[in-house]
Amino acid sequence: MKTKFSGILTLFLAFVVQFTFAQEKTISGTISDENGLPLPGVNIIVKGTTNGTQTDFDGNYSISASVGDVLSYSFVGYTSKEMTVGASNTISFGLEPDVQAIDEVVITALGVERKADELTSASKVVKAEELTQASNPNVVQSLTGKVSGLQINTTNNGVNQTTRIVLRGNRSLTGNNEALIVIDGIISSANTLANLAPEIIASTNVIKGAGGSALYGSQGANGVIIVTTKSGNTGGKLEVAVNSSVSFEEVSFVPERQTKYGQGWDGNHISYENGGWGPEFDGTLQPVGLAQADGSYIMAPYVGDSDNIKEFFKTGTILQNGVSISAGDRDGNVLLSVNKQNTDFVVEGDELDRTTVLLKASKRVGKWFVGGNVTYNTSSTETTTSNLFTELLQTASNVPVEMFENSGNQGHWTAYYRNPYWMRDNIRNFNRSDRFNGILNLKYDINDNINIVNNASVRTFRSYAMGYTNGYVDNLGVGGGDHSTISTFAQTNSESRNIYNDLLINFDYMLTDDLNLKAIIGNNIQDNMSTSTGVSGSNLTIPGYYNISNVTGIPNTSNSFFRDRRFSLFGSINLGYKDYLFLDVTGRNDWTSRLKEENNSFFYPKVGLSFVPTKAFDISGDVLSYAKVSANWSKVGNDRVGVYQINSTLNQATGYPFSTLNSFVLDQSIADPDLVNEFIESYELNVNLGFFKGDRVTLDFSIYESKNSDLVTAISTSAASGLSNSTINVASSTTSGYEIDLGLTPFRTDNFRWDLNLNYSTNETIIDKVSDNSNEVALASFADVGIFATEGEEFPLIKGTGYERDPQGRVLIDPTTGNPIKTSEFKVLGKSTPDYILGLSTSVEYKGLRLAAVMDYRTGHQFWAGTKDWLSWSGHLVESAQGGRRGFIFPNSAIETSPGVYEANTSVITGGTTYSDYLNYFSNEYRDVTENFVLDATAFKVRELSLSYAFNREMLESIGLTSLRLGVNARNPFIVLPKENRGYADPEIGRSSGNDQGLSVTGQYPITRTYGMTLNLTF
Repeated sequence: MKTKFSGILTLFLAFVVQFTFAQEKTISGTISDENGLPLPGVNIIVKGTTNGTQTDFDGNYSISASVGDVLSYSFVGYTSKEMTVGASNTISFGLEPDVQAIDEVVITALGVERKADELTSASKVVKAEELTQASNPNVVQSLTGKVSGLQINTTNNGVNQTTRIVLRGNRSLTGNNEALIVIDGIISSANTLANLAPEIIASTNVIKGAGGSALYGSQGANGVIIVTTKSGNTGGKLEVAVNSSVSFEEVSFVPERQTKYGQGWDGNHISYENGGWGPEFDGTLQPVGLAQADGSYIMAPYVGDSDNIKEFFKTGTILQNGVSISAGDRDGNVLLSVNKQNTDFVVEGDELDRTTVLLKASKRVGKWFVGGNVTYNTSSTETTTSNLFTELLQTASNVPVEMFENSGNQGHWTAYYRNPYWMRDNIRNFNRSDRFNGILNLKYDINDNINIVNNASVRTFRSYAMGYTNGYVDNLGVGGGDHSTISTFAQTNSESRNIYNDLLINFDYMLTDDLNLKAIIGNNIQDNMSTSTGVSGSNLTIPGYYNISNVTGIPNTSNSFFRDRRFSLFGSINLGYKDYLFLDVTGRNDWTSRLKEENNSFFYPKVGLSFVPTKAFDISGDVLSYAKVSANWSKVGNDRVGVYQINSTLNQATGYPFSTLNSFVLDQSIADPDLVNEFIESYELNVNLGFFKGDRVTLDFSIYESKNSDLVTAISTSAASGLSNSTINVASSTTSGYEIDLGLTPFRTDNFRWDLNLNYSTNETIIDKVSDNSNEVALASFADVGIFATEGEEFPLIKGTGYERDPQGRVLIDPTTGNPIKTSEFKVLGKSTPDYILGLSTSVEYKGLRLAAVMDYRTGHQFWAGTKDWLSWSGHLVESAQGGRRGFIFPNSAIETSPGVYEANTSVITGGTTYSDYLNYFSNEYRDVTENFVLDATAFKVRELSLSYAFNREMLESIGLTSLRLGVNARNPFIVLPKENRGYADPEIGRSSGNDQGLSVTGQYPITRTYGMTLNLTF
């Protein structure tokens, strides 16, 4: 009986042991560095499986594993470590530095993962913490200042800001110079990225040059920004993350205006004038504006306030709230994230409501891997017109702006411009857009060395836009002014659909003990289609009824349809020798439907080499611990030719339709039917160095040059041809530059760490040729200013009218009139690309406290300030109030006494001898010289400031939380501009996202800054 009982007990104990070892449980802990500081981003994987996770910002992790499993811990610059799971549910320790280990995995073109050692082109990874540290709702803007060679300009500062993203300067004259955007391995768009909630992004890899984006062929000319969204938790338990922030937005500055003279004209006080040409301020109580509805006048002290137009704007709010739910194990995971943004802009009634939903999942079954995600983004905006700022600028500094909010046009402070408050309420635009992106990832492992991957995507976009302007009739016409406004209505519906598919066969072989081969053979298919339909009209019969049937006469109608397709074959070979020498060769052939069949095939090659001498010669030491040299050559394309551009098109003739007649004429602008894509031949050299254990000091240097040929350019044609211009492959240019990145950790102790990252970049594009018949082409040209591409000069140039000067540089004065002599032709007044950009990112951590800042400095370029031009004639410029508004001796001026003989001007007066003469000089002569309005574009900006505190993990566990971080932040809190830029404009803001940079027009809102608070927690 005893024997039988012992046998049963033995079997039972064996079963318990077996069950214990097979039972999965959650292992958690904290991983730190050699000084006890938490290490975020440590890779943890259950050895022999695909079950893995990473440590969070505070070094914490959790993962599902069984007793007896081996956990492998790895982090760039540290020795990997393995730990066996035992009875304890906690595994915490510190990793030791490994000066030889640079094993960071980077996601490159086509979603291929490569170690940093293997890369032959320059790139920069921006982690999720860096993107979200200041709670910027626009992911694109949050990259500013953090990546050398990346220049991001805001092109619209409204409620839904837009940007221009350029890597390493301009290559194309008239084509697209913006970086390619890839999200989760699929080519996307900058608008899609800007509409993504930052909280769902795991990391961003910025590949700066064509050598790293050559596998994208004709779309890879301008570098690429590769974005990877977050995946579900693989720790075996359900995890919930909550993110919430509130920011308060206010106008940073408005143009400085003179505060010595008030409302009026010719030295007389006129209450309804827009000009500041009135008498000098005396502090007396004076009527302002037109009579109000009851016949009374608004009375205000006759004193100046340079910031009075700032009262038109309010303090806006930006609310961001999101929740993510994720779960998973070693075989699969799922993530559901819902994020919402509500923006109430600084202009009353301008609002944005955006919701982003991400569902992402993956599952491994045997040799199969199935994954994918669905992203849905819906956004609605309601805005007025930013052109109201143009009319707001026509406000004397004594006007109490806020007192006219309910005065309408009939009681406005001036008879010559509309009331901005009336414009705000009566010019309204509504937009609703829906974005859907579905991605399916399939992978099949044929064996340990070969797998097949298929990444497919369908991206759709739908937009509905409606806008109206209410009519107003000015029956008074005070002072000859006229506020009358014609009522209008417009509606547009647009749709687009993008189909994308990559099929890849991947090979990974150890050919010998020392030689590794990685190869890819693939195919890409793209099919893009868009449609748009619009109607508009004017003179609404019934005020307030916004329907096309309510317009007078025949409505304006338009519709369009575009479709283009692309087919590609590509391949790459990566050879690695002893883990220190790597050869990377790629090739891609594109066929595009945009060009003629005999011209639509292009081959784009690339070859790169990477060498790690510290590994090759085992020379790492206490000072130099890591060194890598890499270089590449590539030839890529720029998909410049537009859809149907090579086809002749017909336009409706002027004056038609008339009655039952209709007529069409050929477009006077044509394109060469034999057009081809632009070509970019690029060379790049990179040096990467690590000192003092590899992470205390890092130095990265890149130098590059690209020869840009077959640039698509519009040239003027003979009038006898009946054409205005034709577009051909003719121009060429050269782009060159270099970048330096310095990383420092000056202080590091058990409880304290200070990191600094300094980046410097410079580039220039020189025009080698414009055309056979001309050495210059205008990208944008107005009466007195334009942006040009000029042979032999840097691109783009700002040109306009200027002052004639003598050999000493003195301004020549007409001795008869006293006016400076204006050039008869345009002259070069500046360039719109900076000589260099200097960026600084820094963070200081003390226990759970973290202070971070991002700032940059741009200099060596210029911009045309439309605001200064607009203020010049109406008496609001500070310069117009200097010297008592009487004639003066023009500074540094001269008079030509005889041909070629010049003398310093000491007696001829500019601006006349009366107030009226002085007014006429500024309104006519001064404003007619563009040189007066081209200003130094230098700017120093503190982009981000953030202070946060992470609570102790052990304390949080007692209340059921995994992590909790509270923070405050500021975006664009400090801006320093040159003295000559009296707040006229942020030189970074342009009139468009095209290549005509350097023109700052008046129809843009002033720049804003924000202050906010954040809450992040997980449980």
